[in-house]
This record gives sequence, structure tokens and C-alpha cells, in this order.
Amino acid sequence: MEIGQVCVKLAGRDAGKVCVVVDHVEKQFVLIDGNVRRRKCNAMHLEPMDQILKLKKGASHADVTAEFKKLNLPMWNTKPKKKTERSLRKRIVPAVKAEAKPKAEKKAPTKKAKKAA
Repeated sequence: MEIGQVCVKLAGRDAGKVCVVVDHVEKQFVLIDGNVRRRKCNAMHLEPMDQILKLKKGASHADVTAEFKKLNLPMWNTKPKKKTERSLRKRIVPAVKAEAKPKAEKKAPTKKAKKAA
């Protein structure tokens, strides 16, 4: 597999989608990007196509997007989450504290407790 090789993902969540090899990570693993999530992938899970894009090793997502637009291929894009203000729960504080209750008196031992002793 060359860098810039256009492939189809065969296995996993993104199976059947088009991607491109961006970098060689390990012996059988490559970094892919395109119409899939940018991630490390086993080269055995990819089927190479005839096209090869002109990409540098470790090309950014923007570079891959530009090359995919030239070929009119769909591209995986994520939108950043909107930050919203979290509502804080207010602690309810009682107006008057309860009076201290006297401690409970000791109860007489039960029959079971007598037998155990």
C-alpha cells in the first residue's frame, strides 16, 4: 500500500466506504482518512482501487478533503459541539435546623442474642 492509495474499507463500522492511506503506522497497519473516521486500520481490511492521490506522508484532514473534492468523492466531516451553559442545582438549606434528638435507650437483648452468648 502506497501513501495516497485510494481504498474501500471491507470490515468494521465504516465497511463499504472510500478512504485513502495517509501513513504507515506499523508492519500491517496504516492510517486512513476520507469518508471514514481518521484512524489506524489493518491493511488486510482494505481493498485498493486504481486511483492514487498526491498526498504527503501524514497529510492533514484538510489536505485529504481538498483531494476528495477534486474527485467528487464524499468526505467524513464532524461538527464541533456547541458549548452550552450548564445549569447548577441549588442546594436547599432548611431555615431552622432540627433540634438535637436524645440518643435512643438500649433495648433488652433478644432470645437469639442470649443463646449466641
